[in-house]
Amino acid sequence: MEQEEVAARQDADPQLMFRIERPVYDESFIRSKLLNRKENSTTLRERLTQCSSKRAKAAALSFLPILTWLPSYPVKQYLFSDVVSGLSTGVVQLPQGLAYAMLAAVPPVYGLYSSFYPVLLYTFFGTSRHISVGTFAVISLMIGGVAVREAPDSMFYVLPANGSNMSAVLDVEARDARRVQVAVVLTTLVGIIQIVLGLLRFGFVAIYLTEPLVRGFTTAAAVHVVVSHFTGLVLLYSVIEVLGHITSTNITTLILGLVCLVFLYVVKDLNERFKKKLPIPIPGEIIVVIVSTGISYGLSLAEDYKVDVVGKIPTGLLPPAAPEFSLLPSLITDSFAVAIVGFSMGISLAKIFALKHGYSVDGNQELIALGLCNFISSFFKTFTITCSMSRSLVQESTGGKTQIAGLLASLVVLLVVVAIGFVFQPLPQTALAAIIMVNLLGMFKQFRDIPTLWRTSKIELAIWLVAFVASVLLGLDYGLLVAISFAILTVIYRTQSPKTATLGHVPGTGLYCDVDEYEEAAEYEGIKIFHSNSSIYFCNSDLYLNALKEKTGVNPEHLQAARKARN
Repeated sequence: MEQEEVAARQDADPQLMFRIERPVYDESFIRSKLLNRKENSTTLRERLTQCSSKRAKAAALSFLPILTWLPSYPVKQYLFSDVVSGLSTGVVQLPQGLAYAMLAAVPPVYGLYSSFYPVLLYTFFGTSRHISVGTFAVISLMIGGVAVREAPDSMFYVLPANGSNMSAVLDVEARDARRVQVAVVLTTLVGIIQIVLGLLRFGFVAIYLTEPLVRGFTTAAAVHVVVSHFTGLVLLYSVIEVLGHITSTNITTLILGLVCLVFLYVVKDLNERFKKKLPIPIPGEIIVVIVSTGISYGLSLAEDYKVDVVGKIPTGLLPPAAPEFSLLPSLITDSFAVAIVGFSMGISLAKIFALKHGYSVDGNQELIALGLCNFISSFFKTFTITCSMSRSLVQESTGGKTQIAGLLASLVVLLVVVAIGFVFQPLPQTALAAIIMVNLLGMFKQFRDIPTLWRTSKIELAIWLVAFVASVLLGLDYGLLVAISFAILTVIYRTQSPKTATLGHVPGTGLYCDVDEYEEAAEYEGIKIFHSNSSIYFCNSDLYLNALKEKTGVNPEHLQAARKARN
């Protein structure tokens, strides 16, 4: 029947129903009779000749993303914004580099090295225009945990040289030198792993690092930062140890730390409340560093009040040196954990800024970029870096347009290293501890995720809780492994137990909704619309079939048996 005739008859009688018959095809008929695959006649020689200069240029631009935007850099439009952003980010990067070196269990100057070389390299190899790479609390903590494990204080107690009856003393210089070796070798391994994963196009692994997993993991890391570098029940013992020695607290250190803590918290709150009105955030961290350094120097806090200070900061950069590769075997497991966490932090924030500003980032190139930053920089005594949330927000909110801002931030750190590093030698360590704790407050606020996830998705809540509990009890490396394994299991669970529904039409709309859930949804007489939110494969085929029979009320076996009985 022609379409015009059908339409005419339906207009005359709207209640008129039509029966449409279509042939039923099986897959073998479709493949053999209806469809023929296209043959790929391209020979190997032709494929090799296709590797033209155009493709070589595309490969070079992919490996060095700076070449895609630097030649057309609009100086008049972008330069001033990048300069302001770079200086602002550098001012924040300086105290954070000093502070996070403490978490990495290495002398503060190595935090400055880690805030210069990698940032400089990322300018050339990174695809994000807004993130600020460098030291980051979670990664620094993971490195510090490995460094303390491989070079504990107990290995470096020595007897006095004069042979007196005095007890053994801790050789701090030897301990710190060994921990620097551990951190550098770990960074070299992390860089190699990230480069290899990038070349193998493993950027897709970020898919399994879901937001609930990362947030639960970083919350657990914040707990470790505040309480201890150790895991499990040792956290409880650390608290007991602190309370047992509370009477021997250095009052000057305590007061100075609390003042810095309160000041930084107030400044952070003001920056958050008035971020739309302030041209640039108030640089609370650098204010704390400068003021506390001046007070420490003027009142001789180290000599007269026994306040721990940063101490000697060597002037100038160190010459390149090969890492101590004999340490490699004991660091392989840790390096995989650090590499994956570092990449997940970087790519998640890079994607957020790319979406906001209308450009794209390449996950595989980001892996290669971070790997090169870590690998090359490790020969100059740096520890592992990744993207920093707080600094990236500063770099973006102060008008940064490209990684020229990151380059200028690294030059600010370079100025301190080669010229004025000695100025910060009286800086109290308690001021750096206050900077760390205030920056971790945002991670503790992630506990607010729990009620939200409870209302929206129980499975994602389970991922958050498993990542948090496993990382607290088992440590950050094994905790991450457990969390990723659990996240993969949830994927299998979701595909094995898909949500199924019988759909009905919502009058006056083109919507079809679950008839068991919504009163307005009504089925058409004689028609069943079955919906499943998962693909069909061998693991869920039986469940799919059972759900289909239950929802539609149609059982093919019963129908077939009834037909046979009639015949």
